[in-house]
Amino acid sequence: MSVLDKTYYYFIGAGGIGMSALARYFKFLDKVVLGYDKTHTELTAELQKEGIDLHFDDDVAKIPNFLTPENTLVVFTPAVPKNHTEYLYFTENGFQVMKRSEVLGEITRSTYGIAVAGTHGKTTTSSILGHILHEAKLESTSFLGGVLENYNSNFLINGNKYTVSEADEFDRSFLRLSPKIGIITSMDADHLDIYGNKEEFEQTFIEFSQKITEKLFVRKGLPIANATTYGVESGAEVDAVNIRIEDGIYHFDLKIKGELIENFELKLPGKHNVENATAAIAVALYLKVPVEEIKKALSKFIGVKRRFNRWDINGKVYIDDYAHHPTELNAVISSVKEMFPGKKVLGVFQPHLFSRTRDFMDGFAESLGYFDELVLLDIYPARELPIEGITSTVLADRISNKQVEVTELSDALEKIKTKDFDVLVTVGAGNIDTLVKPIKNWLNEH
Repeated sequence: MSVLDKTYYYFIGAGGIGMSALARYFKFLDKVVLGYDKTHTELTAELQKEGIDLHFDDDVAKIPNFLTPENTLVVFTPAVPKNHTEYLYFTENGFQVMKRSEVLGEITRSTYGIAVAGTHGKTTTSSILGHILHEAKLESTSFLGGVLENYNSNFLINGNKYTVSEADEFDRSFLRLSPKIGIITSMDADHLDIYGNKEEFEQTFIEFSQKITEKLFVRKGLPIANATTYGVESGAEVDAVNIRIEDGIYHFDLKIKGELIENFELKLPGKHNVENATAAIAVALYLKVPVEEIKKALSKFIGVKRRFNRWDINGKVYIDDYAHHPTELNAVISSVKEMFPGKKVLGVFQPHLFSRTRDFMDGFAESLGYFDELVLLDIYPARELPIEGITSTVLADRISNKQVEVTELSDALEKIKTKDFDVLVTVGAGNIDTLVKPIKNWLNEH
């Protein structure tokens, strides 16, 4: 039986970025979509406005009586604990219960699947690609790991011949996909609480690469065989060259198969985003999207929420980003320093997961030391329990720049108000995004 054959679709953890894209997909198909999330967010509010019925208490009494094993598919995220009351109710009462990645695998298997994998860059790369295909009016559906500013959505659809999806390495989920085209942006070790070591992590990416049936694009330098390489001024087979910044916009040319395609424009900051765009362009060209349509779409792409979102307010610059790994932090901070030379940069960082903080303690310390001053928030636990000896205070002691202050999220805004800065950067993957509106309101008042 197909995952499309049910009447009701119940999501446990509906507000997750990947889960919400799937929920929107089934709603688009005129299915009845409902479910649970533990937290009210802007995204859950948007889902409710779109007609998706959600509640926020783990309570079996909130599950409607009309849901039966015959008419309902239950979708859950691995972040949901196995002792979750509603999860246990469904599993113990004969419902079909599937991980998000399993459902996505079923949906994409019958289409021309395009999967974007990588520790960093996969959201921006898949979003640029989905946007290009959407603008070029290819019959495509995109399940994205971020909310696109152009559409205020993480789900794009104008047909189902092609599907673009992020290939999530967490819990080895990407091995459930069956793509014809693949992109691998990066393989910096992460999720070592699951993989155990860097070697096992990299081996799983190699397994993913072997699932690609038609064409694989890999950032030059990664240990993946039988792939077309891409990069930025790297001598790759698809290479962004002649990079320059004009009026805050990146301009670059593309060298591919001995040919030079001139003058692409990208409004996103940093060469790492030029690299992400290069991967997306390479796939679009492979799918025979006309060059001028690619250029036009790329020039109109304004980004993904929480991926270097920028506001200029009363003489101050405020940037918010999802970065939660040392490599990502380095990319954000180097972009800020490149764009605002000589300006004082205040960072506000919320570490995400005790295990990640433990595994990359020295890397975080080095990256965070590049801020001129830092407000360091307590660790956001997500799915984890505390680990003894792993705290933000311990991390702060490792940072060479001693202009560091540790505080709770609830006190962060008041701390920020006491600081002198030209550029303010908030970064992290937890609930630090709840500071964005209060910070913008405060800056507008001054």
